[in-house]
Amino acid sequence: MVKAKRKVMAICFTASAMLASAGAATANSELQKLQQNANNWVMPNGDYASTRFSELDQINTKNVKKLKVAWTFSTGVLRGHEGGPLVMDGVMYIHSPFPNKVFALDLNDNGKIIWKYEPKQDTSVIPVMCCDTVNRGLAYGDGKIFLSQADTTLVALDAKSGKVHWSVKNGDPKKGATATAAPMVVKDKVYVGISGGEFGVRGHLTAYNTKDGSMAWRGYSMGPDSDTLLDPKMTTHLGTPVGKDSGTSTWKGDQWKIGGGTTWGWFSYDPDLNLVYYGSGNPSTWNPIQRPGDNRWSMTIFARDADTGMAKWLYQMTPHDEWDYDGINEMILVDKKIKGKMRKALVHFDRNGFGYTLDRANGELLVAEKYDPTVNWATHVDMKTGRPQVVSKYSTEQNGEDVNSTGICPAALGSKDQQPASYSPRSGLFYVPTNHVCMDYEPFQVSYTAGQPYVGATLSMYPAPGGTHLGNFIAWDADKGKVVWSNPEPFSVWSGALSTAGDVVFYGTLEGYLKAVDAATGKELYKFKTPSGIIGNVNTYMHGGKQYIAVLSGLGGWAGIGMAAGLTDPTAGLGAVGAYASLSDYTQLGGTLTVFELAE
Repeated sequence: MVKAKRKVMAICFTASAMLASAGAATANSELQKLQQNANNWVMPNGDYASTRFSELDQINTKNVKKLKVAWTFSTGVLRGHEGGPLVMDGVMYIHSPFPNKVFALDLNDNGKIIWKYEPKQDTSVIPVMCCDTVNRGLAYGDGKIFLSQADTTLVALDAKSGKVHWSVKNGDPKKGATATAAPMVVKDKVYVGISGGEFGVRGHLTAYNTKDGSMAWRGYSMGPDSDTLLDPKMTTHLGTPVGKDSGTSTWKGDQWKIGGGTTWGWFSYDPDLNLVYYGSGNPSTWNPIQRPGDNRWSMTIFARDADTGMAKWLYQMTPHDEWDYDGINEMILVDKKIKGKMRKALVHFDRNGFGYTLDRANGELLVAEKYDPTVNWATHVDMKTGRPQVVSKYSTEQNGEDVNSTGICPAALGSKDQQPASYSPRSGLFYVPTNHVCMDYEPFQVSYTAGQPYVGATLSMYPAPGGTHLGNFIAWDADKGKVVWSNPEPFSVWSGALSTAGDVVFYGTLEGYLKAVDAATGKELYKFKTPSGIIGNVNTYMHGGKQYIAVLSGLGGWAGIGMAAGLTDPTAGLGAVGAYASLSDYTQLGGTLTVFELAE
């Protein structure tokens, strides 16, 4: 099999362009096959559709209470541990926050370290990272493990030996560019985003060839059509062609050059449509008065051709963002009945507090409803124009510079940040980790200097009205746009969810609990307190005939930045430190993988 695959690839690289294109699909057939094997967990969100669902059912609602710790592994790093491990045929690959260590562990030999990679990065990148030194995970493809390091270096490691095949720089940390997102491999390309919107970095999604690291294409979030890879006549926004240079026309002068719209979230892919989906982040600066206009295409869902990068359609959720409601959260791809008609749907829980359902083939907006009842910055989304109807009282621009707008819900970290939701085809519901946090927001004038913070706002955060809890874990009906059930949590739920064919849903809490709940009712079935707060994403795999649950614990991220970075000013950490000050009463820093199994 290995020799046959190498022969096919060799033919692909020496044949005509048409044959090379066909060969690209063959070169990625291994990854497609691995995704279909529920015993593995081969992508950060489980599959190309980002469902975070597993067909494994050995652990179910009746026996999940018998879970126990099977084994643990320390990464040796203290800061925030987001993301989670990959598992492929008896080998587990895990990562850490800065300095971005990678470990390959042998599941057939008590988790013995097969190889370890620790990049040598300049520590000057640490203060440039916005909200802790996190990294959201690894990607696999073409026999390689791909890591996007904090300093923006994309590195391809041999999956068997850890040897570096190639590396390439994706941005310039001296200008504020960093990397926190997990890459994604499709066919013969690996896709990677960029962070740094708080430093005026212009966002982009870039595709590199998995063979040698050469750039295939790059699509910017804003700029002229040649940069954004938009076709004025063919690329649509809610069914209407975007027109010439739409990525510059709603910006004042050349502000788009430092426009933000970074791409530090998750990527999804539809093989049938051959489209890659992702979201862009906030426009720079956070002071909306300094950047009049819709600031396209920040805060936008993109659907790009996987081979060429050309955008088929896009949808801007929060035009002229005034609150830092990044649009980078995951795009969950499901085929289901919406409004009485079967659709190839895309479901997205945005930071702005609205849960969106769109037709992922053409970008038609189908549902846009609040998934936290306290959301107040907008009354609703106009389904014809797609625009949120902003409440003037909570408009940070209308209230003016150096004016503290109070009681805005949600806070800048959103009703949900990057922590990915899960979808169960058994229940038809989405399981969403959420924040229940509001804020005060005061914009002020700020000038741009390359490599220096370009924020222009002071924030403070606190629990939403009606209680003291800072989070909920909810089940969501994407057709009706309704919460089915909701479990309140003392702190924001900052871990990624996992649903399984055993009708159990798993998530972690900032105090450090791994929790298992009934998918139908939300009833808590099991909990265990791990060594540190959980901001990692729960996953599952089968090895030796036994199903395991795995999660990284290690407090940090935006919610835990106070403890992770030793900050005490309530307005520090872009406003988060004050809201989560009491976390230190419940947990401490750490960096541990905890793996669970059923007791005999």
